[in-house]
Order: sequence, then C-alpha cells, then structure tokens
Amino acid sequence: MAKDKKKTWHRPRHKVINTLLRWILTPVSRIRYGVRVEKRRQDETQYLIMMNHQTPFDQFFVSMALPKQMVYYVGTEDLFSNGFISNVIRFAINPIPFKKSTSDFRAVKDCIRVAREGYSILLSPEGNRTYSGVTEHIKPSIATLARALKLPIAIFRIEGGFGVEPRWADIPRHGRMKAGISRVIQPEEYLAMSEEELFELIAKELYVDDRDHGERYTHAKAAEYLERVMYVCPHCGFAHFRSDGDTVRCLDCGMKARYLPDLTFESLEGDFPYRTVKQWYDAQNEFVCSRTAEELGTDVLYEDTVRFFEVILYKRKRRLSPAASLRLCADRIECAFGGSVTAMPFDEVKTVSVLGRNKLNIYTDNQIFQVKGDKRFN
Repeated sequence: MAKDKKKTWHRPRHKVINTLLRWILTPVSRIRYGVRVEKRRQDETQYLIMMNHQTPFDQFFVSMALPKQMVYYVGTEDLFSNGFISNVIRFAINPIPFKKSTSDFRAVKDCIRVAREGYSILLSPEGNRTYSGVTEHIKPSIATLARALKLPIAIFRIEGGFGVEPRWADIPRHGRMKAGISRVIQPEEYLAMSEEELFELIAKELYVDDRDHGERYTHAKAAEYLERVMYVCPHCGFAHFRSDGDTVRCLDCGMKARYLPDLTFESLEGDFPYRTVKQWYDAQNEFVCSRTAEELGTDVLYEDTVRFFEVILYKRKRRLSPAASLRLCADRIECAFGGSVTAMPFDEVKTVSVLGRNKLNIYTDNQIFQVKGDKRFN
C-alpha cells in the first residue's frame, strides 16, 4: 500500500471557525475596547504579520483587518499545556506552538510549513504584552525567521491598547484605540539588507508609545492592581503596594499617587517622582540591575502563597500544591509545600516568563514550573 500523504497544517474547518469567531468577536471588540480597525477587505496577500502586543484581543484585531485570510498565529507553550482546552484550540484553529525558554527550531519549521501551504502567519516579536505602554524588548532572531520565510512583512500597529486595558488591570477603561497594517516590507527590499538592518527596521516600525497619543482613558478604578507590576518604592527600595480605585500607595512609607486619565501620575502624599508608568518601570528595573546578591543579603525579599504546578509540556499541568509558599531570595526562588522545599537557584534557571496577569513560568534544565498567585500577586 502507498504511504499516506503527510497531513497538512490547514484544515477546512479552521477557516469556518475563524470566520465564526470573527463575526462574534468583532462587536465584542468594538464594545469592550472602542477599537477602530483599518480593514483590507480584498487583501489576499500571504504575509508574515508582526504586531506589537497590548491587549488579550490583539490577534482578533488582525482577523478583523484581513477578513479574506486564514491567518495562523504563533502562541506560547502555555496555550498548549491545558489538557482538554488545548485540544479544543488545536482542533479549532491550530496555532503554531512556540517554546519561550529556548530558540525553538520546531516553531521555525512549523512556520515554514504553514508558509509553504500558502497561509499567512501572525506573531508578536515582543513575546509579551507591554507593561509600560511602550513596545517591549524584541529578539534580533526575528529577522532570521523573516528572511527564512521570504514573505512580505506586514507591520500591524496597535495604538491605545495600553490606555484602554493595561496588562496589570482587569477592567477596560473608556477610551479609543486603533489597529491596522501600517507598512508592508517586501522581500526584495529586506533581502537586500543585513539581518541587523532588518531587525532595526522591524523594531522601529513596531515601536509604539501610548503616552504620545494625547488620548484620555477614564475609569473609577484606573490604578487597580498596579501592584502586580510595581515593587520598588523611590523611598523604600523593595516595598509592598496597594491600589484602591484610581490611587496606589506604598504600604511601607505611605507614599501615595493618583493615576490620571492622561496616563500620568499625580502625587498625593510623600514625594512621588515619576510622571508615567514607563518612568517608574524603568527606575525599578535599574534599581534591581544595580544590586548584587551580596548587597541584597540572605533574607527573603518577598513571600507569597501560590498554587504550584509542574508543566508537562504540550500536554497538561500537574498540580504540586494548592497553597505553596513562594519565596524570592537574592540568588534563588524557593517553593515550600508538604514539608519540603523546591529550590531553584538563578544559575540553574534558564529563563523566567510572566504569563497573563498573575502566572509565572520558571524554566530549569529538566523541568518547567508554574506558579499562580492571587489577584494582587506581583
């Protein structure tokens, strides 16, 4: 008997389900985000689509912009490690899995496979939603992938998403945002460039700073859950914060600030020196990077109660404890439960990745651990 042909990535049902999702989520997106999407109704060009990442709905904005296309998006491995739910997602739209902890050659091969079948590919070179309103770090390897695929690169810019729904928030604000293809870079243009030049062009085209748009985003709980991302006080150093409505305060020294509709801070109590989330975010990164383990000492810096899992990659998550004690020290992360301690020294941790709002993946040489905190987990 002749061997069966290799299965294709695309299935006819993907297009049908994608269309149904677009019909359902287009009005939801407009109501939730007030988004204006620039549509290219007749565009059937096969693209490598690169977008900046601001909201949980970003991939649906792309579908709204290109209604004629079946676009396969690259998703992190967490999407594929949820048992039955992951199987449903694979069946419905079959995203391309990407492992954050390494240079994932399997993901590159899958992208090439999808491209050869004639379909567009969507990815976010940042790999994460912005915390500060400014496009996050982009790995230079994105230029290598683009040159391998040799597809026109469609730059999909999303503006205002940080204002409408910051990553650290649960509730969308009232305001406006827009999304659409801002530029197409043709293969004959970028193949004449070096990889470094192409990378710089991609980073420049994807750069968005929501502070520059002059829009206003209003909500009574505008500052709610800022403590998910902020942990350094300009007066106390490492500290604990608490948000309430449109204000956030340091529980250690009492410093208090209000988050305003124009995405700036107003100092209320104590001297709050930062004008924007970006300034605060950069200052705390600089604070951490300037400290050595010796300076930080041997004390536990932070401790939280979390749900603790081992990730069985591309399959499921095995719960190790529903209430483990997670401790951050100067040179390691510890998770204590059931009378034992799982220690993860930083020199043995390959990478750490924040997922969504309150999940953290910790990658070691042989295992992937995931912790899930409460709503105020930093």
